[in-house]
Amino acid sequence: MYRLADSLGLGGFVCNDREGVWVEVEGPSRTLDRFLRAVRTAAPPASRIDAIEVAALAPRRDLAFRIAESPVTAGHGASAEIPFDLAPCAACLRELEDSLDRRFRYPFINCTSCGPRYTIVRDTPYDRARTTMAAFAMCRDCRREYETPSDRRFHAEPNACPACGPRVQLVAEGRAILDGDAALHAAALAIADGQIVAVKGAGGFVLAVDARSEAAVARLRERKRRPHRAFAVMARTLAEAEWVAVLGDAERELLRSPRRPILLVPARRGHLARSVAPGLTDVGIYLPATPLQFLLLSDGPALQVMTSGNLADEPLARTNEEALERLADIADLFLLHDRDVHARADDSVLRSSRRGAIPMRRARGYVPDAIALPVAGPPVLGVGGHERNTVCLARAGHALVSQHVGDLDAPAAEAFLAEAIAHVQRLAGVDEPQLVAHDLHPDYRSTRWALACGLPRLAVQHHHAHVAACLVENGRIDRVVGIAFDGTGLGDDGTLWGGEVLEADLARSRRLGHLRALALPGGEAAIREPWRLAAAALTDAGEPLDLLRGVPDPARERIAALLGTRLSIRATGAGRWFDAVAALLGAAAHVSYDGQAAAQLEALAGTHEGPPFELALVESPATGPFELDLRPAIRELAHELRRDANPALLAARFHTTMAHAIRLACLRVDARTVALTGGCFQNRRLADRTHTLLETAGLEVLVHRQVPPNDGGLSLGQAAIAAYHLATGGAKRRPPNHDPGGSGPSSERPPDAAGGRPSCA
Repeated sequence: MYRLADSLGLGGFVCNDREGVWVEVEGPSRTLDRFLRAVRTAAPPASRIDAIEVAALAPRRDLAFRIAESPVTAGHGASAEIPFDLAPCAACLRELEDSLDRRFRYPFINCTSCGPRYTIVRDTPYDRARTTMAAFAMCRDCRREYETPSDRRFHAEPNACPACGPRVQLVAEGRAILDGDAALHAAALAIADGQIVAVKGAGGFVLAVDARSEAAVARLRERKRRPHRAFAVMARTLAEAEWVAVLGDAERELLRSPRRPILLVPARRGHLARSVAPGLTDVGIYLPATPLQFLLLSDGPALQVMTSGNLADEPLARTNEEALERLADIADLFLLHDRDVHARADDSVLRSSRRGAIPMRRARGYVPDAIALPVAGPPVLGVGGHERNTVCLARAGHALVSQHVGDLDAPAAEAFLAEAIAHVQRLAGVDEPQLVAHDLHPDYRSTRWALACGLPRLAVQHHHAHVAACLVENGRIDRVVGIAFDGTGLGDDGTLWGGEVLEADLARSRRLGHLRALALPGGEAAIREPWRLAAAALTDAGEPLDLLRGVPDPARERIAALLGTRLSIRATGAGRWFDAVAALLGAAAHVSYDGQAAAQLEALAGTHEGPPFELALVESPATGPFELDLRPAIRELAHELRRDANPALLAARFHTTMAHAIRLACLRVDARTVALTGGCFQNRRLADRTHTLLETAGLEVLVHRQVPPNDGGLSLGQAAIAAYHLATGGAKRRPPNHDPGGSGPSSERPPDAAGGRPSCA
């Protein structure tokens, strides 16, 4: 704004405030018109303009234009957004590699077009004094750049150089051994030598190893206690990414974007350590997101595993002290620096598909981009679920979804939940939301936080929140048919749901149908050991357990006896059916992370195609929901297995069966618009085939593009329902918890159907 106004000879001032960018310009009316027209066309590439409001004022006779101090008005709602972190721009990379430039190989180089934003901001408005860069006083050269309108570092808040900015340090066995560029170069050589290096990134720590060294990757798995979940791989350049991954034009564009997400794409075999992504055909690939990473990959291996700096189930380490304590048994060396990370943020994860990228984890590079809500109102907070947790603060028609918080099993994760809530409230300028929306399940730690916070609260059914998130992403408030397929979530009736056909809008949802419930013999053990689910599916279909190859006879007999008692908890979760079939086909009998069996079943299917198995739609004898009965499919699959049919073909046919089951359900209820949501729609094969079948049938299909279909999107749905509840006067009446015709949000505590550790999607 300064450069534009100054170039036109206008007087006045510009400043940031909590509502956005405030500009006063004065001069000839024709020149003012030129200024207004140029505001959009001259905006920097990384900026976004949501609205321009114009008012006429009496002239103050300002002859020059200036940048005014940003006012601090704490406690008032903010609508201005903090930019997301941006990968280094081309100009900064040229300087980084220029031996004559004063920022040659400086790992914190940035300008107004790139660098850290969200992860360093303590408060709004966005000025250096309210970031973690406040601790670094600019030298004379940096100050001159910062104050020169023609310089690309004019008011670049993180501006710094080797003389005045943050510095790196290499630590081994608790003591610093090298500083500056020598530390960075030594860390890169250590990675090349097979060592594990904990690296302080923009949003917290990552663990780096050579992605082509089987010994190094296997050692990282053992120390990190992560036996199976895939590691992401950072490639030095796009050409090196293409060496290990199959990329199209859309994937190349995403990888090169300033957001720098991890992108799950089909892998090229033979170029990475086998332990990078065991049992899967995809690889998570991304390009350097910070100058420090550029230098690490320039000096070290061209392909490096860069995974979250944590132990399983813990949030990533944020401070140097945290890392040195919590990662001491994992890392051989620590590459630290002295710029604080204020908001810890993992890397975002997307998955390629024929219809656009599917969000898997929304964090660095995408947070804190606000999502427009179709309803406006006072501030409300959604606190999400128990796994893949995020929180969402909605106000005035916009929703601010936090970075990925993760699973809430560990006490440190619960502390991160509170940290994320405080941070989104501070960025939004909200002291206290008027309503807190939470899941029905009383044992989710996010629900416990809501019950203890002392604020008015609203219980929202798990799958209603999923559908609501998909609706608001697509700017809709009308009633749709929602297909919510995930692992499990507590239903309105106190049972475990997860394969749901709902009629829903932001006010209410009604259960129209569901998948047949499957027994979970042993409860939580059935999720860790999918062969138990395979036994349940076979027993339910009237088939013997002879197909459970590799399961010892005593274990098989115990499960058969348990299933004979009909004492096992039952759930309609689509994810549990995928788990059962994966175990039947030998893809996964035991798992170490949620979704592993389904992911390996999809990988097993490969490029095979085949017709669906038989299935049935069973109408309710009364007016209740219908049932999609998968027993005929299990019987047919068992018959094919006994004929020694190709397991890969059977895996492909099961995916097709599930897509046809969804089509059958949508036609049964005469759907017009269908929202596909829930963690099962991270499955590329299921999502693509379902989308195609529904569109071929003439239906409009809504999918997720901004938040994940998994539980990472729950908080957005909860907040949207709460905002609609307040906007329509719902807070003045008590909505029903159970209703034969459907359910709305409830302030009642639901029954604990699962008991013990919460059973989550």
